[in-house]
Amino acid sequence: MTREQQIRFWLIGLGLLLVAMYFLSSVMLPFAAGMAVAYLLDPTCDKLESWGLSRIAATVIVTLAFVVLLLLFVLLLGPLLVGQLIDLLQSLPEVVDNLHKLLQSVLASLQERFGTDILDSLRDSMKDRVGSAVEWATKVLGQVISGGVALVNLLSLVFITPIVAFYLLRDWDKMVAKIDSWLPRHSHDTIVKLAKDADAIIASFIRGQALVCLILGGFYMVGLMLAGLKYGLIVGLVSGLLSFIPFVGSITGLVLSVGLALLQFDDLVRVAIVAGIFFLGQFLEGNFITPKFVGDSTQLHPVWVIFALLAGGALFGFLGVLLAIPVAAVIGVLVRFSIKEYLKSPLYGGEAPAGIEENGGDEG
Repeated sequence: MTREQQIRFWLIGLGLLLVAMYFLSSVMLPFAAGMAVAYLLDPTCDKLESWGLSRIAATVIVTLAFVVLLLLFVLLLGPLLVGQLIDLLQSLPEVVDNLHKLLQSVLASLQERFGTDILDSLRDSMKDRVGSAVEWATKVLGQVISGGVALVNLLSLVFITPIVAFYLLRDWDKMVAKIDSWLPRHSHDTIVKLAKDADAIIASFIRGQALVCLILGGFYMVGLMLAGLKYGLIVGLVSGLLSFIPFVGSITGLVLSVGLALLQFDDLVRVAIVAGIFFLGQFLEGNFITPKFVGDSTQLHPVWVIFALLAGGALFGFLGVLLAIPVAAVIGVLVRFSIKEYLKSPLYGGEAPAGIEENGGDEG
């Protein structure tokens, strides 16, 4: 088989895989989640095996420990979260009314300073924007309800994911060895090296970022509850989960918490305390938490991460978000490898300078 035939073969296979993922995305979520869980827990199983346990015993222990920790988390925080969510829904009319009064006060101040003409123009513009926002939110909510986050999918995620994770974790080393045996022999070493590079980036980013989200979520939840914010637990949890996307978690949490604090507190000092919690969290994340648990070895630029998550979500929904980081890491490794090969090829026009060959593709 010529090189052109090989390239055509792999491109056709990739295309068929993407088409299958697109049409099966609604049922693939628990399997992708199970694979992600197995990938994250495989080093722990390997460690237990090195201590003399069999693979089956190690898999059972690790899977049970994971499920127990997850259940403990749900049982401990679930009632609090559900209680705050019900309270939020019940008090939503009051929150909207307070927000309306606050906006009226702001508009009155603007009217005194700038006059009625500018105020009328601003009011009309706000009506258009609010109407568009409500229409967009209604459309998104309808897509969420009908497009895959229904109760059946949630139940399949909860019950099928642990089963899939168990079997994949049990056979992980066998699957890796089998895939290795299928690789083209003449490119085996290169493919294995690229796969190891991608694995190092994925492991460093996902495991490190998961710890960052856990620490920040706990910090925000405890801090907002101590500050007396009424729905601090929900806001802190959402902020921690969204911290997986660079800057999005802290910005979202800051806007939500300050907005709720303005409606809840009459004292601006308490509002400033709520805002200060997120500024402190962002400072700790950027200077201590992320460098400690993620480091600079991921080679995933924040802009590339954001684009990958948005593109994955737009193409395949939540499944695409779940697969975005591994795919982005693989693409980055392939781009850096291609650039290095290009710099050594006649297309570049000669030998690359020593520093360029090593660092020329680090932006990918």
